[in-house]
Amino acid sequence: MAIDTVGIIGAGTMGNGIAQVCATSGLNVVMIDIHDAALQKGLATIRGSLERLLKKEKISAAERDAALARIRTSTSYDDVKGAQLVIEAATENLELKLKILRQLDALLPPETIVATNTSSISITQLAAVTGRADRFIGMHFFNPVPVMALVEIIRGLQTSDATHDAVRDLALRLGKTPITVKNSPGFVVNRILVPMINEAFFVLAEGLASPEDIDAGMKLGCNHPIGPLALADMIGLDVCLAVMNVYFAEFNDSKYRPCPLLKEMVAAGYLGRKTGRGVYTYA
Repeated sequence: MAIDTVGIIGAGTMGNGIAQVCATSGLNVVMIDIHDAALQKGLATIRGSLERLLKKEKISAAERDAALARIRTSTSYDDVKGAQLVIEAATENLELKLKILRQLDALLPPETIVATNTSSISITQLAAVTGRADRFIGMHFFNPVPVMALVEIIRGLQTSDATHDAVRDLALRLGKTPITVKNSPGFVVNRILVPMINEAFFVLAEGLASPEDIDAGMKLGCNHPIGPLALADMIGLDVCLAVMNVYFAEFNDSKYRPCPLLKEMVAAGYLGRKTGRGVYTYA
């Protein structure tokens, strides 16, 4: 299937980032949100990102203008009927995603591929509420989308080879590096990353080293760009805990037990950068 138009449901951080990389890669984009204010905010973010690329001479003024011209916005799902691929990029909430997918499935032509940008929800479960489970797939982009090279292509139990190949080809067209992943809690990256963060909290709780030294150890010893504790603050300690709770419940394996210190900090409201205090304190 030739994909020249992509519908994107959600104009937030992930949605507008996906819209930007699609538009700069020559695809027509229809970005949908329930509020026009959200759409305008998403467009403003895209404009700002493209302006920064222009100042760094990574794109020309003509390329910036062409990309913006390829993006349409709407508050009606009807406007994605002409898209060959629709990417759901709403908030990471199961019931919300199920509601959106049912609505999309009812109005899209049967040949349209539907993808979800979930980072944790079962692709098999989401696909099952549609009448196109073989044409449903996960496309997990990473934040910030215009910068991060990776896309996890997640196959549900029902995903066809043709759907996988079409979406993988699209990811390559977007300049991304796709990896193919089976459906499982956390997929690949978060399955490895979040337990590592959890283990860093165990190390901190046991007093083996200070937060600064733990982070320095992983940065300098493993060549990580940011230490696990600082990364937890960036992600949000509540998010890290929620993910660990999912793993613990889904795998029924004690190795995924959340660190008591992590649980206590979340209970105290020390959630990281967004609250001004986590492992570190922020102005």
